Amino acid sequence: MGVVDNLLRARAEYERREWLAAFGTLSDLDADALDGDDFLRLATAAYLTGRTNDSIHALQRAYQLHVDAGDPLAAIRSAFWLAQTLLFSGESVVGGGWVARAQRLLEDVPGDVVERGYVLVAVTLRHVFAGEFPAAARCADEVSDYGRRFGEPDLTAMGLCVQGRLAMYSGRVREGLALLDEAMACISTGGVSTMFVGHIYCAMIEACQEVSDLGRAETWTMALTTWCADQPGLVMFTGQCAVHRGQLMRMHGAYDAALEEFELAVHRYTAAETSTAAGLALAERGDVLRIRGAYDEADRAYHAALACGHEPQPGLALLWLARGRIAAALGAARRLIAETKNSVHRSRILPAAIEILLAAGAFEEAADLGDELSRISATFGCAALRAMAGHARGCIALARDDHAAAITELRLAARIWSELDAPYEAARCRVAIGRALRALGDEESARSDLTAARRAFAQLGAVPAERATTELLHPAKPCGLTARELEVLRLVAAGHSNPEIAATLVLSEKTVARHLSNIFTKIDVTSRTAAAAFAYERHLS
Repeated sequence: MGVVDNLLRARAEYERREWLAAFGTLSDLDADALDGDDFLRLATAAYLTGRTNDSIHALQRAYQLHVDAGDPLAAIRSAFWLAQTLLFSGESVVGGGWVARAQRLLEDVPGDVVERGYVLVAVTLRHVFAGEFPAAARCADEVSDYGRRFGEPDLTAMGLCVQGRLAMYSGRVREGLALLDEAMACISTGGVSTMFVGHIYCAMIEACQEVSDLGRAETWTMALTTWCADQPGLVMFTGQCAVHRGQLMRMHGAYDAALEEFELAVHRYTAAETSTAAGLALAERGDVLRIRGAYDEADRAYHAALACGHEPQPGLALLWLARGRIAAALGAARRLIAETKNSVHRSRILPAAIEILLAAGAFEEAADLGDELSRISATFGCAALRAMAGHARGCIALARDDHAAAITELRLAARIWSELDAPYEAARCRVAIGRALRALGDEESARSDLTAARRAFAQLGAVPAERATTELLHPAKPCGLTARELEVLRLVAAGHSNPEIAATLVLSEKTVARHLSNIFTKIDVTSRTAAAAFAYERHLS
């Protein structure tokens, strides 16, 4: 085939969204045979097949060819895509330089043209990445307006998407979700280009996960999966799609499948030259491994996430708690609460922080956060978050010996989790219900709930939870511990020193040391940390 035939074939492959084929054909052609628009096609195909650096080089060639041809509007489009690619790649300084170059070119363009709207997208993103949300919101409004006035679906959808995320971060979650739904409606009616579609899908699903709107997250994740599958050779966006599939599989208790998705996501992020994003997949992997009791593997996954620049909290703090490192978990939880101001992000931290505070005996502090979580869940209106708040309120009531109130809250939470097909979370509620029923003297009902929870944990392979529930089903003093030894063990688990335990129980320090020696022998541990882990796993703390 001749050069012209190959060029026509490449353009046809591009239109059919056969990205790998289009990239290969365009790359094989002599650069002198390509015009500015062909380099834009090459850049898009390179980006979507995970070749970010190749995409940037092609965009630079497209920009220069458009400038040389005296086509400033086309040059502005090339500069916009360069800025967009660099900003999403974390190159904010260089990306900002291309935004400035596009703005300078616009100064010489008369009248109001749609390219001004595209440049505003890059300006908006620059504000978002800098945390300048009010300025970003003003720009997003303008982007949407350009989209409507010029009939550009890309701008309309992108503007709505950013408006929705920013509305959520300002506390208007229901309004933000409605705007995101409108952005997705733009996509479903067609006309939005592939590059914008991918970013909007991922932003939408990420937003749903942030506020625990798992129903929306599942709907759009399945749509994104289909969209990715329809494009041969697509690499970009498939990593995030795998993460979101894994998150849903984890919720549904399909842990093996979830781990496979997270591993796939890491490979896809690496192939797409966005290894920083792999940190999220590694942190999610750590969460699943922690639930299954593979603590060493979970620890490695969390630290690999840290190496990628992603802080795997609150999962890492919950791992410390599971291993009996209550002081470390408590310190992390309090730091996260102090640092996190936005209600959306706080909603992701509060459930774990409350669990840690209760385990440490900080009941009033936990109760304050429980009230906050309840207020947030009522404002957001998302079912999973309501279930989290109900579980937290139930556990707080249980810690306060208000067992009847605990049962009411926990049964409501368990029902929501069951409706969402979240077996692990539903079983956790049933364990707490069993403890409350036992405290009220209803042993038969308590055993019924605990047995059902243990069966669920066994089916899921959630070993620590299954082991702890088994201990609850055999409530005789664990390992032959006396009542006094149980009191000492609970105080050890709460992080108290021997002198503090002696003062609390009105004993001598020598007696406390003797009790500790007996406890270590009976439960077969050699350290206070291991003893605290034993108490936490069996709900003795």
